[in-house]
Amino acid sequence: MGKKHKKDIVDISMEEDNNLQPQTTPEQSSKKKHKNKKIRKRDETIEVKIETINGSSDKSLPLIGYFPSGYDPEKRQRTEKPKVRILKNVKRSNRLQLVVSPNQSSQMNFIGTNYSGEGAVPQVCSYALGVLDKQTQTLKIVQIEANKIFRLEPKFDNQENPVDETVKEDENKVTAEDTEAKYNFSTKKSERAAKKERALRANRDPEAQEDLNNKMAEAKVNKEALEVGATVTSARNIPPHDMSATTPQQAYPLQKIIFKGEWRYLLDIMELLQQGVDITTQGFPVFICSRIHKIEEVKDEEAKESLACIFSYINHLIKFKDKHSMDGFSSAKDHKLPNILSQKFNDMFANQESKRLADDKRDLLISYVLVLTLFADNFKTEFSDIAKDLRMSTGDLRRHFEFLGCKFIRENSIMLATLPAPLKFPEVRMRRRR
Repeated sequence: MGKKHKKDIVDISMEEDNNLQPQTTPEQSSKKKHKNKKIRKRDETIEVKIETINGSSDKSLPLIGYFPSGYDPEKRQRTEKPKVRILKNVKRSNRLQLVVSPNQSSQMNFIGTNYSGEGAVPQVCSYALGVLDKQTQTLKIVQIEANKIFRLEPKFDNQENPVDETVKEDENKVTAEDTEAKYNFSTKKSERAAKKERALRANRDPEAQEDLNNKMAEAKVNKEALEVGATVTSARNIPPHDMSATTPQQAYPLQKIIFKGEWRYLLDIMELLQQGVDITTQGFPVFICSRIHKIEEVKDEEAKESLACIFSYINHLIKFKDKHSMDGFSSAKDHKLPNILSQKFNDMFANQESKRLADDKRDLLISYVLVLTLFADNFKTEFSDIAKDLRMSTGDLRRHFEFLGCKFIRENSIMLATLPAPLKFPEVRMRRRR
């Protein structure tokens, strides 16, 4: 015990009596200092430039995989290098499968995916691959594909594919006990949903479908109802109208297109003109920019304000259409739509299942725009510029004018769309099946 604490005893005695210090020569002290000197590694500081590389259409991101089984392709030299394949789902391009074969004669493959197993577990971090080049002093950070690290699990050829997306029927089969437990511990809303689901399954039953086909074959077809339905279907894509109107202004009543409480929210163009701001194509359609001078030409203040509001309504309709389309989204992302019009347009034109407008709703919106262009041009309009704003050809737009009951005339080599009264819609032609 004395040997263990010898140094401590000497240190204490030296602290108590400073006069009793051992005599040492300069050579011994230098050796002692050299012996006690610690050699520290110097940290080298490098100033690097960080470059981030993202994926693009012509460059694919790297994939990272690991072998949890202990297989190491670089552990010993092999005569044949492992074969690596990347498989992509045909229908879902974001689903990837990484397959590593040790050699061609091997019956075992290492398979990993980014959507099943460990790849399907939610992750709260992001992965990247960093490469440091000391010569150029650059640190390149590359994102990895799908932000997933592939877990490569061994699988034999005769074994079931671990990433097979087909689900066994036994796993999805609902037993009577499960159904009874669901009804005992479910809400009325879920019970109604279950009844609807059973009804849909019954309709998909082959026997029920055959019985339904037999009943439909015995039913009588009402041709008059079909004709009325076709007329209603074609008429629902145009604004409210009056077939007995004797003037174009009464054919499509403006008060049924722009409601009474909406006019005060359409004064943006009028306020910009009063402030001396130029109306350019950067923020407004070509149709409005080429006709903005008409507001100054109108002498009546009420008519001038009404025309400016019509231009504003056209602008909001076109921006709403662009906002729900792929080609025009960038031009409408910063557009501010009044809340009263936003709610109205969503109820009239929006599609609840998708951000993209349905075909019939898009046609209805175009019809509203064309009717307002007729009001702005006193029911004689040249439609090449509004075709550019709607991103359509003049030929396609001409058919929309025809559905509104318009006729076409040519003045000074310019095709104009006019609206005669009373309205007369084109007849619906039914194609005969050969």
